[in-house]
Amino acid sequence: MPRGTRRGALAGRPGPVSRPLPTPPPGPPPQDPAARRGSGGLQEPRDLEERVLTSAVPVLLAFTADWCAPCRQMEPVVGELARELTGRALVLTVDVGEHPEVARAHGVTAVPCYLACTGGRETARLVGARPKAELRALLTPRT
Repeated sequence: MPRGTRRGALAGRPGPVSRPLPTPPPGPPPQDPAARRGSGGLQEPRDLEERVLTSAVPVLLAFTADWCAPCRQMEPVVGELARELTGRALVLTVDVGEHPEVARAHGVTAVPCYLACTGGRETARLVGARPKAELRALLTPRT
């Protein structure tokens, strides 16, 4: 049989068709990922240290990435937790793609990663998609 000839189930079917990639429609640029996450998104790396060190309430740092499926799955859970804990805790989201230096400084090697900080010091850490109750438990003082 000559090379390039299809055999079996694919015999008689046309080969793959090459199509040009669609061009984005004209209009405003896509929304910034940090803006999509709301006010808890990190805008500048120096903001993080200042907000964590000066916070009078516990802080939950959520390290995520746009390409990470578990991070996207956890995004509404983290947002809901932030709304529930308004005034009692601060929830900040850090995109490791936009701020890799912040992730390195905190020893984050996998996402999603959740760090609880009290008084500017890390008190607990969880990696991976977790139930909201586990994230909330990170922020409660251990006795």
